[in-house]
Amino acid sequence: MSLVLGVPVLECVYLIACARWAWKRCVHSGTQDSERWGLAESHDFEPMPRMCRLVLAVYEEDLNNPLWAPPGGYRIDVACVEKRADYNYTRGRAPPYLIYVDHQEQDIVVAIRGLNLGRESDYAVLLDNRLGQELFDGGYVHHGLLEAAAWLLKKESETLKNLLSKHPSYMLTFAGHSLGSGVAAMLTMLVVKHRDKLDNIPRERVRCYAIAPARCMSLNLAVRYADVINSVVLQDDFLPRTATPLEDIFKCICCLPCMLCGRCMRDTCISEERMLKDPRRLYTPGRLYHIVERRLCRCGRYPPEVRTAVPVEGRFEHIVLSCNATSDHSIVWIERESQKALELMIEKESALEIPPPQKMRRQATLKGEHREEHRAALERAVSLNVPRATSYGTFEVDRFNWEDGDDEYLLASDSGDSSHVGRTGSNWDHIISNLFVRDAAGKIVLKRRKDDTN
Repeated sequence: MSLVLGVPVLECVYLIACARWAWKRCVHSGTQDSERWGLAESHDFEPMPRMCRLVLAVYEEDLNNPLWAPPGGYRIDVACVEKRADYNYTRGRAPPYLIYVDHQEQDIVVAIRGLNLGRESDYAVLLDNRLGQELFDGGYVHHGLLEAAAWLLKKESETLKNLLSKHPSYMLTFAGHSLGSGVAAMLTMLVVKHRDKLDNIPRERVRCYAIAPARCMSLNLAVRYADVINSVVLQDDFLPRTATPLEDIFKCICCLPCMLCGRCMRDTCISEERMLKDPRRLYTPGRLYHIVERRLCRCGRYPPEVRTAVPVEGRFEHIVLSCNATSDHSIVWIERESQKALELMIEKESALEIPPPQKMRRQATLKGEHREEHRAALERAVSLNVPRATSYGTFEVDRFNWEDGDDEYLLASDSGDSSHVGRTGSNWDHIISNLFVRDAAGKIVLKRRKDDTN
């Protein structure tokens, strides 16, 4: 009798679980992933359309007659192309790339193209993950992408070194789309980790823009390198949300809906705390920029807005069941929407008519807020016991000018304990020593500023 009554109970529990999963899957939209994030500023987002255009140039067959050049957009000077590598040059070890010297923006850009569905070599790079067992700098990374980045750095280190010595004030930027975004992120970490390969280039001169990135590094690395790596995601893009190993997706291509359905149900039932404590779970790299252009239960596209954060939890954990999940991965759409979003930002900021001194001070304030947000994310990762989050070691010692533009504070952290790190990055005694000093009579007085003449 108990067995007969037990069967309906199990069926009801199963149906309730399935209904809960279906409800969460159908109601979840891409806007919810970043609804609590802050809005990006034009000063930070300005390079994005330019990076998209440079990555699109790698897709072009003839740069003199480009097919993807946007009307009135950023134009590429063919004379500034330092090197262009195709599949015959890379021989499957890395995607094709382009080295471009932008004299107007004072930038040296390495642009890497995305996955080519007709090339087996790209699949070989993407599927060479070895079950996430590749260790790098205290975390796990995608093995195939790391190997491609190491080959590219070894091949072009002399070229980049010569360009950096020739233009000592220029930035070094790595940009890529899809597969190329993972290679660009790995390449950035290699350069930052081994700066001696490029004549000890400062960390502040290196940056990366990963466009529609794949999950390629563990959480502790994604947070630690958030000051140099920026990931850009358009609305419902499926790739940054696909926690399933890519080799499993391509191996089960004949039954892909069944496999994704099973993975979605599995991720729904697993708590987020357990996901964060999985050291081999890969995530989207660095600081995230989310371009939102559609609303839930509304038709058509809206004026895009860009939200940004360095989150620890909620780094695009759930796949969005949307008809735009694949089209949002296209770099053409990302370039268009990022250009629209940038124009809206500039128009909104120009309407406020900010004076130049206040504008410069605002940019310095935003830079400080980004540093503070990055440090808070590191502390959050440590408090959640994320594996190897404490293996960061000594943080880069850096000088930063705060809002007043006069007093400098030393940003440094303990090698093993981040609990003493505050807004100034030092302990209370260090703050007191910066603010007060003893006079000739032995009294403690306020330290005078550099421009204080009283």
